[in-house]
This record gives sequence, C-alpha cells and structure tokens, in this order.
Amino acid sequence: VHRATLSFWYRFAKIAYIATLGLLALVLVIGTVGGGAQRWIRIGPLTVQPSEIAKMAVVLMLARYLSEHSEEISSKDRKGGSFRCGVLVPGAIIGAVCVLVALEKHISGLMIIAMLGACVMLVGGTRMKYIAAMGGAVALAGTGLILVSDYAQTRVNTWLNIDTVDPLGEAWQTLQGLYAIGSGGFFGRGLFNSLQKFGYVSQPQNDFVFTIICEELGFFGAFAVIALFALAVWRGMKIAMHVPNKFGALAVMGLTVKLGLQAALNIAVVTNSMPNTGISLPFFSSGGTSLALQIFEMGILLNISRYSRIKK
Repeated sequence: VHRATLSFWYRFAKIAYIATLGLLALVLVIGTVGGGAQRWIRIGPLTVQPSEIAKMAVVLMLARYLSEHSEEISSKDRKGGSFRCGVLVPGAIIGAVCVLVALEKHISGLMIIAMLGACVMLVGGTRMKYIAAMGGAVALAGTGLILVSDYAQTRVNTWLNIDTVDPLGEAWQTLQGLYAIGSGGFFGRGLFNSLQKFGYVSQPQNDFVFTIICEELGFFGAFAVIALFALAVWRGMKIAMHVPNKFGALAVMGLTVKLGLQAALNIAVVTNSMPNTGISLPFFSSGGTSLALQIFEMGILLNISRYSRIKK
C-alpha cells in the first residue's frame, strides 16, 4: 500500500468492485448464518464478511467513474449526460451492491453503503435534487426490508419501546450498555475497572466497546475518543482538498466519510439514539474483516496523501 501510486488505485477500484459483487453473490450460496443473517464466507479457520469489502469498493468505483465523467455530470443539459452520468450509472453501481447486501438482511450495511454512495456522488457533482430522490427511494426500500424481516422488526420495536420491552430479554443489551455509560460519571471507574463487561454488556469488545470506554474513562474519556475521530475526519478532508486529481480527492473523501459515519452510527446505537444493529467502532472494536479493511483504507488514504503536495 505504501508503494502504490494513484494510477494503481484507479485500476484497483474496478477490480475490487467486480470481486465484491462476486463475493456478495457467493455468500448467498455458501455463506454461514449468524445472528439471524447470512453474511460470512468461511475460508478454513477464517471468516470473511464481503459487505465490509463492499463499502470500500463502492467508494473507489464511484470515485473512478465520477472522475472520468466530470464534464458530463456538470453539464446543465439533462440530455447531455448530467442525469445519465450523474445519476443512472452511479445509482446502478450503488444499487447492484445494495441489492445483494439487502438479500443478506444486512440493514446496517445497506444503510452505510447507500449513505456513502450518496456522499461521493454529491461531492462528485451530482445535483442535490437527484440525491434527495435517491435518498427517498433508499428509505422506502429500507422500510420494506424491515417490514418483511422479523429480525429487524424486533430491533425497531425494542428501540421504540425500550421502557416496556422485557429488560431481561430483547432490551437487555441496550439497557446494560446504557447502565455502563451512566455508571462512568465524569471521570470513570478507571482503566480496566469496568464491571459491566463481565457478563452484562453483550459484545463489550466489539459493537458495544464504547459503553465500556464510557464506564472506565467517564465523560472526559468518551469525549476524547469522539475528538480523535473528529480530528481524523478533519485531517482526511484536508488531504482530499489538496490531492492533484479528482479520483484521489473523491476516494479520500469517501474513505474519510466512511470512518466518521461508522463511528457516529456506532455511538448512536449504543446510546439508543437508533435501533440496535451490528456496527463496529472503527479501530476500537475487535474484529476480522472490518478491522483489516479499516487499516487497509487508512493505508490508501495515507498513500494518496503523499501526492497532496504536488501542484494540480
């Protein structure tokens, strides 16, 4: 990754996207089931989650396509390509992945991929009215997916009725996470002194790791973690503004937004600001495919930043 060039990432984008489509299709055939969804492919002792790879692949492929057709997208003539190149083709790039992810019943992955795609399209020149229309379509599709999924309906019902749902049943994970956050106070119990992680908070090392940070380090520790993510996002935006070509700028922008978006959604889940769903906290949650991809993506971002001092 360190030795790669911008032209390499440009070529890599198409390869990663095609490979992702193949893996997403493959997981529907031979994938392993866990937590009510079929999302993983087992390779020997390892498991791979293609939907995590899809997030990166969509960002890179959109960056490639939008940079190739920037003139058509910026055209004021709808027939001249602004709608076809700015909406239809990018929408198809996102839609093909989203359909396969939806078949896995991976609502959080579907949501993140759609939001990332819309962000890259907006920065790439697609008009806001088209983005808004696509957002409405995705919202309707997501609602439909929830209505046909008992697993998703249970999560939404728990979120809406947290005070009346069985605290020892469906509400257990969320309530224990909130207890951990509240018990930390301003300064926390001290590093490694969490009590909630011993059989109370579900997945304390993974999706709910932020609640343990709050318990052990308190409000100030949680604020410091959020500040680190904000600083990383700010730095990524600065790099994107100085990359010498549009492909690199869009790729960095998309990967930076992915980092910030996933962190924000994870914190929203554990604070019960949105329904409980499987979203890891970047670089803090333990994990396989997700953590490996996050490190790889930051490698891409740092590699492209080498070119940020070159004059456009």
